[in-house]
Amino acid sequence: MCPELELVDQDPATAEQAWEEILRRLEDAGFAVEPVEAGTVYFETKGVERLYGGLEPALKRSLAAVGTIWDPRAGAAERRFAALAAANVARPGQALIVSDDHTRSFLAPLPLSLLPLERERYEELEELGVRTIGQLAGLPGGAVAERWGPVGRRAWSLARADKDGRVAPRRPVTALHETLEFPEAVGNDLTLRRGLAVLIDRLLARPERTGRPPRKVAVWARLVGGASWRRTVTLREPTADPVRLRSALSSKLAELPAPALKLRLEVSELADYTGEQLELVAAEGEVVKGRLREGLRQVRAAVGAGGVSTVVEVAPWSRIPEARALLVPRDD
Repeated sequence: MCPELELVDQDPATAEQAWEEILRRLEDAGFAVEPVEAGTVYFETKGVERLYGGLEPALKRSLAAVGTIWDPRAGAAERRFAALAAANVARPGQALIVSDDHTRSFLAPLPLSLLPLERERYEELEELGVRTIGQLAGLPGGAVAERWGPVGRRAWSLARADKDGRVAPRRPVTALHETLEFPEAVGNDLTLRRGLAVLIDRLLARPERTGRPPRKVAVWARLVGGASWRRTVTLREPTADPVRLRSALSSKLAELPAPALKLRLEVSELADYTGEQLELVAAEGEVVKGRLREGLRQVRAAVGAGGVSTVVEVAPWSRIPEARALLVPRDD
């Protein structure tokens, strides 16, 4: 029915690499970025406005850093959600700025699909006659929280242009990777494991690591036919022990859907320390606190800066449980 149709194999590794290059170009231009997902990134402009001569020139510089091939759009506002909404309605290559005084009026006519809600919630709201962000903001907050819980309360708060957190820039990424090309396609598990062991030894020998153990690593393969395959592993404890690294990564090779032409190992994040200083007699509670801190770092490395939150009581007198407290991302 469609002779011109061309099926393109999924290439997640190339997509991630292209996205990482965009983030690096933004960082090279002076922007401290907080990536949310592929295609969406938050950044502050206050630190570079004097460098580029104001907010609008800074936004234009960010669009130029991304490149015209991607049709980038930028939105600027005092609220994260308002900036995201502005970027969504902007034209390709445009930087749309929303002042704080006009934030609510700007959000009011926009569709509910911009809010972080499940599809069923959109349909339910539309059945009730709520089709825009402004209509949702006009509902009583207690009624929204009672019917849709914390998610609905969060969406209602965003629709009202309430404060929604600051930008949490990522730490500079250390680019460490090693690649092994095979003379022919390899599907044998033993050969792949030996190739992975070689990559681990090479990566641990890199001087750029400065003795710090890897915390988050990714194994990538170029498959027969042009597709790619990628798996990311966040280690429970950062380690530079090749045996433990092989144990953590070798099982992922069994998930390869086709023979591999190229194998690549990347370090996405390194630990902050070069070793572990043990105590002869640990103070009471310090071991548990240290494990908790390490657990928090592991979660952040796996799901991002917003993966760990604290419950903050804001309205203890409320009869609605969802209105008594809010989830606030932890900074420590």
